[in-house]
Amino acid sequence: MGLAAMQGDDMLDQALVVLASAFGAAVASAAGTEVWSGFRDRAALIFGRRDARETQVVLERLDRAALELDRADPGGADQVRTRLEASWQARCEDLLESLGEADREEAAGQLRELVGRQAAGAVTAGDDGIAIGGNADIKADRGSAAALRMGDVALGNPPMPGPEQR
Repeated sequence: MGLAAMQGDDMLDQALVVLASAFGAAVASAAGTEVWSGFRDRAALIFGRRDARETQVVLERLDRAALELDRADPGGADQVRTRLEASWQARCEDLLESLGEADREEAAGQLRELVGRQAAGAVTAGDDGIAIGGNADIKADRGSAAALRMGDVALGNPPMPGPEQR
């Protein structure tokens, strides 16, 4: 039995699997950010396929995903994010597999656009990091110090070294 016969005709090609993976990652990174509302609305329209009831179901699923991430404790957020990414990748693969060729191409194009927008506008940082989506202008003058986040800072001239340091 050849590989094509084992896979069947409705298996996704590698490019669509990669797209589904990118979509899962986009859901996980957009949830809880300022871009979430627009992202979720567009994703629901793509998944709903012009069916108002199905679009509403997808909106509710996306809202539950964002809520789950919002409620996760800081130590468990990465685990929740990983789970969301995998589940939305699987949902995306299921959607693409269920469509005929023309509808699959249309949905894939819409998903590529949505994922591309998310990737272009998204900024992320780890638990202890700060992400800035845009310009940050931080300046110090007249002997001062400036930073977005700063530890212990001592201003002024250092003391003269003692005899043991010379």
